[in-house]
Amino acid sequence: MKTTDEHEHHPLNKQVSWLHGMVTRRSMLASTGLAGIGALGAGTFAGRTLLPERVASTTATPPPAATPSAGQPTGSAALPDRTFVSSKLTTPHVTSWGAGQTAPGLVFATPQGHGSAAVILDSGSRPVWMEPSGAGAMDLRVQTFEGKQVLTYWQGTSEGGHGAGKGVILDSAYRTVASVSAGNGLSIDLHEFRLTDAGTALILAYPTAQADLTAVGGPAKGYLLDCHVQEVDVRSGAVLLDWKASEHIGLTETYATAGGKLSKDGTTEANAFDAYHLNSVDDDGDALLISSRHTHTLYQIDRKSGDVRWRIGGKKSDFTVADNAAFAWQHDARRRSATLISLFDNHFAEETTGTSRGLLLNIDEAAKTVTLKQEFANAGHGGNAEGNIQLLPNGNVMVGWGADPSATEFSADGTAVFEAAGLGNGCYRVYRFPWTAQPDTPPSMAIKNGAGQSMQVFASWNGATEVKSWRVLTGPDSNSLKAAGTVPRSGFETMVAVASAKFAAVQALAADGSVLGTSGVTPSS
Repeated sequence: MKTTDEHEHHPLNKQVSWLHGMVTRRSMLASTGLAGIGALGAGTFAGRTLLPERVASTTATPPPAATPSAGQPTGSAALPDRTFVSSKLTTPHVTSWGAGQTAPGLVFATPQGHGSAAVILDSGSRPVWMEPSGAGAMDLRVQTFEGKQVLTYWQGTSEGGHGAGKGVILDSAYRTVASVSAGNGLSIDLHEFRLTDAGTALILAYPTAQADLTAVGGPAKGYLLDCHVQEVDVRSGAVLLDWKASEHIGLTETYATAGGKLSKDGTTEANAFDAYHLNSVDDDGDALLISSRHTHTLYQIDRKSGDVRWRIGGKKSDFTVADNAAFAWQHDARRRSATLISLFDNHFAEETTGTSRGLLLNIDEAAKTVTLKQEFANAGHGGNAEGNIQLLPNGNVMVGWGADPSATEFSADGTAVFEAAGLGNGCYRVYRFPWTAQPDTPPSMAIKNGAGQSMQVFASWNGATEVKSWRVLTGPDSNSLKAAGTVPRSGFETMVAVASAKFAAVQALAADGSVLGTSGVTPSS
C-alpha cells in the first residue's frame, strides 16, 4: 500500500549538480559534533530565526522586486496578528510574494504562538479557515480517507520537544469524521499523523521507559523517551503494529549525550533522555521508512518482523552517501518511488553553521549508494528544527523551513515562485493542496453603526472556499429583510456599507449568484 498524497510520478527528472565549493557537506557534518537543539516544541523557538553561513551552492533567489525590502522583518514580529470584527478568531499576519506559476490550491500551515494553531491561507496569504477551538495543532493537510478528501491534523499539547494528543479527521463541511488515538495506553506524538489507503493511520508516540544510559553519559538506572511507531486502524482503533525504537536502535547511534544541548540527562522521568527523536514514518510497501533526527538516520523496517532492513546516514549507514547528499537533524523522509526519497535536511543546529534544504535523493538499494538528485534552498533560509518538503502535481516543490517561519514554493528547475513569511514563531510543516469546502455552520456577521444614516456590516464564513460575493439584507424587523447591497468578497472578512436599519443579515453568494449560506439576523444596536 502507499500513502494517499504522494506523487510518485512527479516530473523532476533534470539532474542538478550542487555544492562545488571547498567545504563539503560531509566535512560540515563532521564538524557539527553534538551541539544543537534536537527537540521540537510548540513555542520553543519563539521569535528565533537562525540564518547560518552558507556553503557554496546553486540556490534559487527570487527577483529583487519580489523579495522583502532590506531590513524588513519576515518573521511573526513583522506585523501584528490579524483580527476581525465578525469573528473572535485570530491568526498571524502572514505575508507573501509570487514570481511565477504556483501549483493549484491553498496553503496549509500550523503557525505556533499566534492565535489559531492551524490555518488555511489563500494565494495572498489571507486566512480561509482558522481552527476554531484554540487547541494546539500540527501538520494540517489534505489526505484521503474512505475515498474522500479530508482535512487532517494532530491536536494536543506540547511536552517539550514532543507531544501528547490525537489525530483529527474532518470532512469538507469541517465535521469530525474520526478522532484517532494511539493504542496500548500511549498518546499520539505531534510529529506524525499519516493516513494510508488501507484505512489505517501511521503515528508516533514518546512514552518514557527505564534504561541503562551509561553509554551516553547518563545514569545506569535512567529514563529514556522510547519512541514507538504504531499503525492503527482508524475506525476500530485496533493496533496493527507497535514498534519500539529501543529494541532495534542502539543508544550509541545517537548524536545526543545525556544532559547535553540535545537532550535532558535522563535522571528522572521528567528529564527523560531523547536518544532517537523519531519525526516521520512513511508507508513503504511491506516496510516502513522512519526518520530519526537524533541519529541522523533513515531506517527501513520490516512491517512484520520489525527488523531494521537498512540504514541510510548516521554512524552505521548501510549505504555510501555522496558528500553533497549527506544530511543531519532531518525531518519528513518520504518514499517517492523505488529509487527516490525526499526529506528536509535541517543540517545544522544551534551554535553550528550549515544550510537547510529540501532534498531529493537517488537510492540504489542493490549498489547501496545514495546520490543527490536535486536540492531546493533559497535566500538564506535555515530551520534548526521542524520543516518539510512536498512534491506538487504540476512539478513544483513546496519547502517549509520549520523553525524559520517561512515556506517557499519552487518550480521543478529550482526557481522560487512563491514565498510566505511570518508563519508564527515557527511552523512544523507547510503544504499546498486543492480544497473545496462549505461549513455546516452559518456565516458570521457584525454591525458597526456609522455617523448619520449609515452602518458597516462585516461578514465572514470560516472555511468557506466558494464564496464570491456578499449580500446584505436589512429591514425594520427580523421578518421583513430586503437586499440592501452586494459586494465582492475581499479576504476572510468583507465590509459592506449600507443605510442604517434596525436589523440585518448577510448571505454568502456563489459565482452564479446562488445563496450558499445565510447568517442569523442581528439587531443594529
